[in-house]
Amino acid sequence: MDRTREQLLDEYLVASARIGDRKAFELLARRWRKKLLAHAWRLTGDTELAREAAQDGWIEIVRGLGRLRDERAFPAWAFQIVSRRCARLVGRAQHDRALASAVAAEPVGEPEFPDEADPGAETRLRAALARLPPAQRAAVGLFYLEDLGVAGTAAALNVPAGTVKTRLMHARRALRAVLEGEER
Repeated sequence: MDRTREQLLDEYLVASARIGDRKAFELLARRWRKKLLAHAWRLTGDTELAREAAQDGWIEIVRGLGRLRDERAFPAWAFQIVSRRCARLVGRAQHDRALASAVAAEPVGEPEFPDEADPGAETRLRAALARLPPAQRAAVGLFYLEDLGVAGTAAALNVPAGTVKTRLMHARRALRAVLEGEER
């Protein structure tokens, strides 16, 4: 698989940050802040919880970066850290309820951090994504929006690849129904 310039840059920044280059770490953090924040929001459905999870995730990333041996593993590793932080925060906030039911009980809305306005179909797609169960929303985000692939998404969510495929299948079916006007 050919790696993109973005992937190569990230790999370089991870390698440089790992050996103590502060500037490389700052640039890496700037490049990944929104991605990790968006992932946290997809899992929690709550902007404040997402910000807290992403911030806590960065603390763990800083502490563990020296132990990361493969720069190419950074995306899945970072998403996995944020996923765990989200699960802890949601679990604590909802007093031991399952992540899916805890997030379903929370009001789901648009995140406050998109850069551009959403015209027509994109608005419907975002609304449909927000209505997906958290596990499906996370799988869709990592697979389609972050280009992690099935294996990377499975690693980030700490589930088997078959589970990712199933979540993606159900999510695509639900999104197709909404976008074609066959809402449930």
